Amino acid sequence: MRSWSWRQWRQHKAFRIAAPSWSGPEYDDLDRYLAELGDAVDRPESDDDDALAEAATNLWRARRKLAQGSDGQGKQAARYLRTCAEALATAGITVQDHDGEPFHAGRSVDVLLYSDDPGVTVETVVETVRPAVYHHDRRIQTAQVIVAVPATTQSEDSHA
Repeated sequence: MRSWSWRQWRQHKAFRIAAPSWSGPEYDDLDRYLAELGDAVDRPESDDDDALAEAATNLWRARRKLAQGSDGQGKQAARYLRTCAEALATAGITVQDHDGEPFHAGRSVDVLLYSDDPGVTVETVVETVRPAVYHHDRRIQTAQVIVAVPATTQSEDSHA
């Protein structure tokens, strides 16, 4: 099925128009041009990306809050949130949390804060403030994280 007719079937029956009956060498590439134009129109806009990223982020935050509590109403809400997350996943939305992951300078995340922590031996993401969101493997939101760095001791400072 040609892309032109597919686009027509997307419309309500009253708004469909018959396929043009063009012929000749000047119209040979018309279907290809129409298909490229249709593909450009069907691509999500950055406004759509922002809305999807915001929805996914709020869903992620709600799931984290519910995981901290344990009341009966929370279980029902968690089930609804899980269903929403599955629907977003089906639509190609992936949310990536970075808590506990090692951090290195080459990572594509926004670091909001570096904090000294004597309990870590390597730089580690201790909290994800905002997750990374991907739409069909294309990042539409960059993660924001807090990174713990090994605390320097007094003896290391005096030898430097």
